[in-house]
Amino acid sequence: MHRFLIVIEKANGNYSAYAPDLPGCIATGTTREETEQNMHEAIELHVGGLMKDNLPIPRSDSFAEFVAV
Repeated sequence: MHRFLIVIEKANGNYSAYAPDLPGCIATGTTREETEQNMHEAIELHVGGLMKDNLPIPRSDSFAEFVAV
């Protein structure tokens, strides 16, 4: 099992997401929940493609923090 951080951002009328440790792996949706599900599917496809091509699965080194100011 692989775990990857995803970042979900609110855009103009929709949401977009990306995984910092998987360059080029992105997804969009009309709701946060839809975007999260679409990103899950995008990551499955991305990792599956890497495995099929016998390429290494990137290690997840990203993390997120909130900063209170």
